[in-house]
Amino acid sequence: MSKQTGTIGVTTENIFPVIKKFLYSDNEIFLRELVSNAVDATQKLRTLGSFGDFKGDLNDMNVKVTVDKEAGTLTVSDHGIGMTADEIEKYINQIAFSGAEEFLEKFKDNANAIIGHFGLGFYSAFMVAKKVEIVSLSYKDGAEAVKWECDGSPVFTMDAAEKKDRGTDIILHIDEENKEFLEQSRIDSLLKKYCRFLPVPVVSGKEKEWKDGKYVDTDRDNIINITEPAWTKKPSDLTREDYLNFYHELYPSQDDPLFWIHLNVDYPFKLTGILYFPKIKNNFEINKNRIQLYSNQVFVTDSVEGVVPEFMMLLQGVIDSPDIPLNVSRSYLQSDAAVKKISGYITKKVASRLDEIFRADRADYEQKWDDIKIFIEYGMLTDEKFCESAMKFMLLKDTQNKYYTLDEYRTLVEAEQTDKDGNVVYLYATDVTAQYAYIQNAESRGYDVLVMDGQLDSHFIGLLEQKLEKTRIVRVDSDIIDNLIQKESKKSVDLNEIERSILTTAFSSQIPVVDKANFLVVFEAMKESDAPVMVTQNEYMRRMKEMAAMQPGMNFYGEMPDSYNLVVNTENPLVKSISRDAEDTLKETVEPLAKTVADKNKGISDLRASAKDGKLSDEDQAKVNALEAEVDKARKEEESVVKEYADGKEQIRQMIDLALLANGLLAGADLGKFISRSFSLLK
Repeated sequence: MSKQTGTIGVTTENIFPVIKKFLYSDNEIFLRELVSNAVDATQKLRTLGSFGDFKGDLNDMNVKVTVDKEAGTLTVSDHGIGMTADEIEKYINQIAFSGAEEFLEKFKDNANAIIGHFGLGFYSAFMVAKKVEIVSLSYKDGAEAVKWECDGSPVFTMDAAEKKDRGTDIILHIDEENKEFLEQSRIDSLLKKYCRFLPVPVVSGKEKEWKDGKYVDTDRDNIINITEPAWTKKPSDLTREDYLNFYHELYPSQDDPLFWIHLNVDYPFKLTGILYFPKIKNNFEINKNRIQLYSNQVFVTDSVEGVVPEFMMLLQGVIDSPDIPLNVSRSYLQSDAAVKKISGYITKKVASRLDEIFRADRADYEQKWDDIKIFIEYGMLTDEKFCESAMKFMLLKDTQNKYYTLDEYRTLVEAEQTDKDGNVVYLYATDVTAQYAYIQNAESRGYDVLVMDGQLDSHFIGLLEQKLEKTRIVRVDSDIIDNLIQKESKKSVDLNEIERSILTTAFSSQIPVVDKANFLVVFEAMKESDAPVMVTQNEYMRRMKEMAAMQPGMNFYGEMPDSYNLVVNTENPLVKSISRDAEDTLKETVEPLAKTVADKNKGISDLRASAKDGKLSDEDQAKVNALEAEVDKARKEEESVVKEYADGKEQIRQMIDLALLANGLLAGADLGKFISRSFSLLK
């Protein structure tokens, strides 16, 4: 053929510079595009051979990537279908017309491994090259070799070439800014990233071996990819070892996964893959680069948002689908109905597999539960369809390390733990050691206590309350046990006004200062055998604060101090003894002060009641101010007297410190004082 010079045909003015510089988000993607194009060409020839349209040799079908640092070139070669001058004119010089697209249409029922659909991938070469050459020889009988050249402008030249073997060589003359792509190690790492599972062997340099204190090249080709990865095979053809070996190929140096799910669907879309359940341990962190997305074994992205539901970001593995819509760079997913269908299928498949595992081997499932719990809870919290399915295989664990389905647990506790209003009350602990006394107290009454110590449990408890009818879920230390599960009317606290006032001040004055915590003294008539003093924390506020720690939008709750109740058991003999002693010692002093407070408050109320239109005169306001000052003085005097008394009663501070210690709230100097006081009380 005679030498030809022309201009690359584009449909929009000045589009070529845009394609050259901005088609892809990362310039390293050029290697994936060129190698996958070479694989396309190879697969096309194999398809023609299977139809009998090509009868030549199909043995040497490798794709070869060659670095020539001295010459400044990077070459991608194949022994595939090749191109004639007319085909180069059609597929290269007319941007965005893909030969693969036309080929697919012709062989749509059989050409199942053709990758490109847009015809733009080749031009990614110009992101790193100052000049690109194509030397190609078509497989067709009588075809002539052709050479195409372009320097990145719309101008190209095309001429006859010398080439003996069919196929195509893409020769990139790397520009000064991208010399990194002339380093063999850099090319090998990119091939490993993007091409490690391509269906055609990819050769990059030679295998190396250690000799004379250094690595040297051998005469063996270095094949960087696995052409038949596990997900391309039937599950029946794979052993447990095959799945584990593939997992460690993907994620070296990691522990064995718990189990896996093999995806394989042909209709209404094509999708294959393997998803592994890794051991997540306790650090809840959604790693969004765990699952790799492929298209006909070509790596596309490890950002699979939209293809899999958010909760499955906790999984690892591979998804391969030619039907997931991609943009022209294959790098970012388009959000459309097809993606939603695929996402829904994966959700359904995972739920079905978990149910299958649960039913097939309950004991093994229970053994793995603590590892997979966070995944299942996250799924139930974020995906309604998964939640519906998971209600069957969701497990609850109690303090006896026994596991129950939701239905089983309700059957277990509803007889004993139904309150007077007909609500079944689920008790739970977040720290079995720290809440031991509360757990023992509940179990002594025949109640069961769940362990809810996971990072998502504060959120998950709310979900369960929504899903389970007539059910309350409360932490075992959020109140006294008789208040948590009220069976009958509560026994009233037998304290008169003076006794209540004295005990309130006596106990509140001895509570040490705890950082970011407030305490309110309350009285409950519990059993004589129950502890004299307990510390409880309101369920609602504590749960809000726990959720606030994981949700920035709830900072309001997170900034609030912790609110605790210091519960004084008025039926405990020790409390009764202190109450009697305090009243005997302080009554003569406190009673007149209490009467003063009551009288002055009545005077204030009378003055306010007589005010016209609710507004006090200046004279009456002055009287109110004087009465309020007297009330304040009397109360301070009363508090001072009671505090002085309480300061001398080490038993009060000891009871309080014991209650705080049981809840992990006693530390520093206060803990030291407690220890010293404990030794002195032993004398």
